[in-house]
Amino acid sequence: MLKWLKIIEHRHTGRLRQHEHTSYVALGVILLIAILPLIVFTAYAESPGPQAGSIGLSGVMPGKAPTTGATIKLPTDQQRFSTTPITVTGTCPATTLVELFKNDIFAGSTPCNDKGTYSLDIDLMIGPNKLVAKVYDALNQPGPDSNIVNVYYDALPNQSSSIKSLNFDGSQLILITNAVFRGAFPNQELSIPIDIIGGTPPYAVNVQWGDSTNKVISRNDNVEFNAAHTYTKAGIYQVSLQASDSTGRVAFLTIAVIVNGEVSSANAGTVSTTTTNQLLVLWPLYAAAVAVVISFWLGEQREKRVLRTRNIMLHS
Repeated sequence: MLKWLKIIEHRHTGRLRQHEHTSYVALGVILLIAILPLIVFTAYAESPGPQAGSIGLSGVMPGKAPTTGATIKLPTDQQRFSTTPITVTGTCPATTLVELFKNDIFAGSTPCNDKGTYSLDIDLMIGPNKLVAKVYDALNQPGPDSNIVNVYYDALPNQSSSIKSLNFDGSQLILITNAVFRGAFPNQELSIPIDIIGGTPPYAVNVQWGDSTNKVISRNDNVEFNAAHTYTKAGIYQVSLQASDSTGRVAFLTIAVIVNGEVSSANAGTVSTTTTNQLLVLWPLYAAAVAVVISFWLGEQREKRVLRTRNIMLHS
């Protein structure tokens, strides 16, 4: 450490030097350095946020689209099934959205987890099904397609009177949607268009929204309709749909919904209050530190005056 930062002994008398040799310059520099972040923090806390009637703009620069696609590990190619839905699993680039297609028809979507894998239950069509997984990043930019897996759904006699590919008559019930990706904000209504194909009316569609709420929608025809819901919190939700017709046939569909985060006015008030409370503590502490240094300096000056007066009296 530098000598001027120490209180050292006098080289002739061996006594400690008087307090006048204490480095108030160094203490002043330290206090100056300490006040700079406090001033910046105060200015930031007091800077006004968006006011009523103002417009805030934000943007995202497009990045590079995913260069690695998803894979389908299960089921295996040429595998046959007698029941539906089935579970499809595989790998995927983290933070992407995985969308599965059967015979080029949307079958469901799910986010890729942190481990780089996904798992999704999908319905099959009677007969052959060509399965393909596609990935999309946060900007909805597509990555390469996965490997193609061909599987077969051999419906039981009570499920279908005949085995035909892409059979959309009353022998099979299918749910489809063009909402392969849906995004919303908290407290804003989200709408998902749904098509019922095949089966025998009337229909009942149970929609589980992924936030512990569900709604059963009754339909007397297979005309497209909208299922609407309002989320209160930001997050990623899995919307599961299960439809049944008058003959007991069932169909499944799963859709990933992303509810974007948005700072509410209540949260903003909480942040402002917390910041104010922190400043009410930090500024008095800093003022106390400055007062201590000034007190020591004033005490030292007084001590010097007393010593000078004493020396004058002794020599007079």
